[in-house]
Amino acid sequence: MRLLLVEDDLDLINSLQKDLIRAGYAVDIAHDGVEAEYLGNEALYDIIVLDLGLPKRSGLTVLQHWRANNLNTPVIILTARDSWLERLEGFKAGADDYLGKPFHVEELLARINAILQRSNHKAPSAQLEKSGLILNQSKQAITTPDGISHALTGVEFRLMRYFMMHPETILSKSTLTEHVYDFDSDKDSNVIEVYVKRLRKIIGKDRIQTRRGQGYVFKVNQ
Repeated sequence: MRLLLVEDDLDLINSLQKDLIRAGYAVDIAHDGVEAEYLGNEALYDIIVLDLGLPKRSGLTVLQHWRANNLNTPVIILTARDSWLERLEGFKAGADDYLGKPFHVEELLARINAILQRSNHKAPSAQLEKSGLILNQSKQAITTPDGISHALTGVEFRLMRYFMMHPETILSKSTLTEHVYDFDSDKDSNVIEVYVKRLRKIIGKDRIQTRRGQGYVFKVNQ
């Protein structure tokens, strides 16, 4: 899953980015409202964490512009100005959730996970389950029907999570690349083939089917 973190506090950025990467997200950073609005419109993100008190353009204005432009990416608002009126303005602008500063990163991660699962029509849970496969999101490991748990690398985990959240859907290499890598990564779509082969060795070769000229499909009835 790919996440855009919009924040101008460098100390908070440094700590949050590390925590989010450890939690299995590909993270891009925007330091001001103008950059944030551009990135949100140009790149494919699964969720955006947006501070309101930004230089150049306020987070509330950025969110209003996104929604006016029909950008429906889920947005969690962060702000130190924790008043009920500001919460109301944020929700009216199209925010999906709101978290006042200071906060515990565990709460932010729980809110991100809940929103992502709800946006994919799933009840919030610490793990994903499909056809005997159990993906533990905190441990970044997958348990196969034989009960064996397999640790996954960061990219393997993000790729597997995206497959499990979009079952029976044709996913092109370019789509997968956009959702599992951040801007600073080498986005060679051919590398996706390597990771798909690794996942097939763990979960079975028929679970992820190749559609020539189209991409891959994660099957849930294999």
